[in-house]
Amino acid sequence: MREIVFDTETTGLDSTADRVIEIGGVELVDRFLTGRTFHVYINPEGREVHPEALAVHGISNAALADKPVFSQIADEFLEFISGAKLIAHNATFDIGFLNAELARAGHPAIDSNHVVDTLAIARRKHPMGPNSLDALCRRYGIDNSHRARHGALLDSELLAEVYIELAGGKQAALRLVVDDQMVDETGPAATIVSIGTRPEQLPPRLTAGELEAHRRLIGRLGPDSVWARLGFATSAETQGE
Repeated sequence: MREIVFDTETTGLDSTADRVIEIGGVELVDRFLTGRTFHVYINPEGREVHPEALAVHGISNAALADKPVFSQIADEFLEFISGAKLIAHNATFDIGFLNAELARAGHPAIDSNHVVDTLAIARRKHPMGPNSLDALCRRYGIDNSHRARHGALLDSELLAEVYIELAGGKQAALRLVVDDQMVDETGPAATIVSIGTRPEQLPPRLTAGELEAHRRLIGRLGPDSVWARLGFATSAETQGE
């Protein structure tokens, strides 16, 4: 199962007018980080970064002046996320901005059925909150001390660790079979474990003599013993053979 944990930074909060200026993403396969990442800064094509947004992520218009516009990186981004489930924190915000950018570039929108919102998962799992990314890092013991400001790639890396914990921890990925059909768009994939029978029975670790000695011991305990009632002693043994 392939998943992309991603984040965006924008010039402001209005997806109809503001623009995406940074995208970061990390790849998970069966809930393990593969090391594959996507990261790009984007020229907002004349849209000024709002002062409040600048205070959050620290990305200025001057820093974006020589960066590509969204249409120039759209194909690379779409190739990176192709076929994967998308994971984001407060996904409605990020998907709204990305779909607005994709529409401007002439690409179809991202289907919301392919998106998992970790904020929705966290609110169900921890209804008393808080459920910000920083709060969830503290809850799960994830080191975010290097997060002085928001950054799309760093936040994606932290969110990937949070998502793994929300899905049951790292041990949850050690499953035998995954049914991709049992996936809730607002929650982590359901895990199905299938354990088959052995093709050949394992050889006994006890010798025939040890087994016989054990049967005789049970026989000496008498017919009213727990072992006898469970059928571990033969009638001859319960008579003291």
